[in-house]
Amino acid sequence: MSEAEQVPASASEAAAAVLDALNATDSNGTEALNATAKFVATTEGTALAYGSLVFMALLPIFFGALRSVNCSKSKELGENDYDSGFRNAGDMPETITSRDAARFPIIASCTLFGLYLFFKIFSQEYINLLLSVYFFVLGVLALSHTMSPLMCRIFPASVPNKQFQLLFTQGSGESKEEIVNYEFDTKNLVCLLISSVVGVWYLLKKHWIANNLFGLAFALNGVELLHLNNVSTGCILLGGLFVYDVFWVFGTNVMVTVAKSFEAPIKLVFPQDLLERGLEASNFAMLGLGDIVIPGIFIALLLRFDVSLKKNSRTYFYSSFLAYIFGLGLTIFVMHTFKHAQPALLYLVPACVGFPVIVALFKGELTEMFRYEESSPEEAGAKEDSSESEKKDQ
Repeated sequence: MSEAEQVPASASEAAAAVLDALNATDSNGTEALNATAKFVATTEGTALAYGSLVFMALLPIFFGALRSVNCSKSKELGENDYDSGFRNAGDMPETITSRDAARFPIIASCTLFGLYLFFKIFSQEYINLLLSVYFFVLGVLALSHTMSPLMCRIFPASVPNKQFQLLFTQGSGESKEEIVNYEFDTKNLVCLLISSVVGVWYLLKKHWIANNLFGLAFALNGVELLHLNNVSTGCILLGGLFVYDVFWVFGTNVMVTVAKSFEAPIKLVFPQDLLERGLEASNFAMLGLGDIVIPGIFIALLLRFDVSLKKNSRTYFYSSFLAYIFGLGLTIFVMHTFKHAQPALLYLVPACVGFPVIVALFKGELTEMFRYEESSPEEAGAKEDSSESEKKDQ
């Protein structure tokens, strides 16, 4: 979501829907809360806010796409053979099939309407308290996972890096079953400690910088770990959420109502009065994480397609990346011109799908693009087991 209006910091401002995989699809269509005295942003403040939002949106897409390539290799090598932090099942990529993509907008709509009913029936204060605790846990884990590669590079070699394992089992003897089996080391503990400090800061202060740190971590993990299995699935997903976005923003007041009530770090915000009030600024422009993650996983798929071509070229990745910048810029332009919140996917979906398709048509690789297929971790594991058995037979 992109928001043109200014929202007081004390008011709840958030995204519209929480999804299973993303924790939020997007928060499009949020309108400003009515205030007796409305802040009028300066041209410089507005430009700084929107420029910062665009820059922040590009970071998780770019780096998440690069990390998704390594994540994809982990599927091919097997969960236990790939030494890059993917040592736990929760760190393995989740493959989205065409069936998942078709159901996604329906799940999003049900979740959105369910939240709408919850806020109508129950106290907003208690719901947001539960959500704060929930997103505190998720945010700490997401930020810790995001920091892990950096920590591996800067961690002092003189400090011993001890290995740990958290194991919970059920039953005994032959009927013993693993419930939790998590492996980590000293570097992971340092990341967890730093992330916990940010989490406590967010929980107590709800500061916009802490919100953005969690939001960026959620977005990067989403782009990295949510994998579309092919381009057709990506088109189904983006097309379905295109309709979802337009319907719930322009057809009803459900999304706006939820967005005014929902308080969670599932959007990026930047104050338009930063130049006047510094870090205590309170009038925010915002962008929902769904407007980053949804196009981002499609852009990441195109990068993996580029890699599969083995041409030392990233044509489709860069064309879709530039298309995203164009679509987001167009969203901000329309929003600023008409002074009304816009469903960003209305502009992002045609751009992110259309640009790479046009490039593929010119290069004569359209058929190859749509034939590109990625296997799920289960399928990759089955292939690996099959190849091992064939070697043994030989």
